[in-house]
Amino acid sequence: MSGDLVAVAVEEERCIGGGQCEMLEPEVFLLDDDEAISSVIGSGVLPRPRAEVVVHRCPGAAISIVEHPEASGTDG
Repeated sequence: MSGDLVAVAVEEERCIGGGQCEMLEPEVFLLDDDEAISSVIGSGVLPRPRAEVVVHRCPGAAISIVEHPEASGTDG
């Protein structure tokens, strides 16, 4: 296993609708075409290295990593 799992969150007020998150992780992010705001879909859980890439590539700095104690892969 290469890295722990973390959850990601989008701060809607900072989102500029660049769509980088959806392009990088379409299973985790959805860009609303009408409002041009991204949101987390599904569990929002990614391996930490992938989450760090998405955070770094967000042009609005709207994505953050949320330490998620339940991010062990269980659906719960």
